[in-house]
Amino acid sequence: MQDLEIYVRELEPGRIGDWLGQSLSGLSLAPVGNRGVQKGAGEYQGSRVRVTCYPGAFSKHFTSVVLEGEQLPWTSDLECARDAWNCLQQEVRCSPGDWQEGEPVQDEKWWRIDERGEQKVVWN
Repeated sequence: MQDLEIYVRELEPGRIGDWLGQSLSGLSLAPVGNRGVQKGAGEYQGSRVRVTCYPGAFSKHFTSVVLEGEQLPWTSDLECARDAWNCLQQEVRCSPGDWQEGEPVQDEKWWRIDERGEQKVVWN
């Protein structure tokens, strides 16, 4: 099972379907509970891909988008973030993938993709 996670700034709920619908066939998302969480699934190369969107991540301005499946349209968080930026034109962040458990969080750098390009930054 593979999983990817990105964070999209100020994401409007309906826009996630606009982006993911380009790569996943039969995409269906529905609200779960009263906190704005959306869950659903689509298909990629014959494999089911689960999608979960958690609004209000990191100072309430970002939506965490989690994709899980045996086959995914992207091979890394950064590749997924680039595709999201290209479609949504809203700031996207993701882990660089090199942080290790036990390392100080304040030293952790994230990829930020926006109109300024791609940069590794401290989240705050």
